Amino acid sequence: MKIDPELAATVAAVADEGTLDAASRVLRVTPSAVSQRLKTLEEQLGRVLVVRTKPARLTEAGEAVVRLARQLALLEHDALAELGLEGDEAPRTRIPLAVNADSMATWFLPPLARLSAAHDLDFDLHRDDQNFTARLLESGTVMAAVTSEAAPVAGCSVAPLGVLEYHAMAEPAFADRWFSSGVTREALGAAPFVDFDRRDTLQHEWLERMGVAHHGAPRHYVPASHDYALAVRLGLGWGMLPLLQKERGLVPLGGPPLRVRLYWQQWNLRSALLDTIAAEVSVEAKRVLAT
Repeated sequence: MKIDPELAATVAAVADEGTLDAASRVLRVTPSAVSQRLKTLEEQLGRVLVVRTKPARLTEAGEAVVRLARQLALLEHDALAELGLEGDEAPRTRIPLAVNADSMATWFLPPLARLSAAHDLDFDLHRDDQNFTARLLESGTVMAAVTSEAAPVAGCSVAPLGVLEYHAMAEPAFADRWFSSGVTREALGAAPFVDFDRRDTLQHEWLERMGVAHHGAPRHYVPASHDYALAVRLGLGWGMLPLLQKERGLVPLGGPPLRVRLYWQQWNLRSALLDTIAAEVSVEAKRVLAT
């Protein structure tokens, strides 16, 4: 059995755009043609590929088809580039990548800007916690990811990037109010802190190292990296900030810095383009991250 690349690309378009109507506009066909392509491939494979919700949701079988579609598109780009057939008429290549919010806010965008200036690429960034970005590789959602996982995801290669170091920081007036007698266990148990989201454990880990249970401590949730730093600067609470993002006017609370080791995982596919992206990201990481 063979999978028609056009049908696979249709599944990928539905996954990317979220609805059959939106996918039809990208593919420049009618919504009924998109629906018919999906139905044809599902009948050929004997599997449901897309759950027709809004947004559309891939099944496990659909994820496998999308992985194939993205890999075929990547290899086609490399082949056209090697043949010197890239030009103004060639379609731009979409590169989905996963990255944690703090990397995006501090060091990850400059290499992508350089790559975009040199190649006809459209980056589709998926933001998640560094402990969860690897899951997007498994599902076929992205081609590569910045992750804290050193063990390679099945079908992927892994390379170290460096260390993102975090320090506990607070606004001076906030520190004077809550820590006038020092950063004690009692003070840390009462002072509000800022969590990025409900999967963010950095503040919890630092509190545990300071001998304080995070359960029951007051907290705010601010799920955006720039806004998180702003919340700390405005005195909403104390928080763990990347060394690269340390704000002027904040005071350190002491205690141990937290070091998050980052890795680059990408599909284990012989692709000149994917390797070029990896090399540019690695150069930037070596320039700015700790070792």
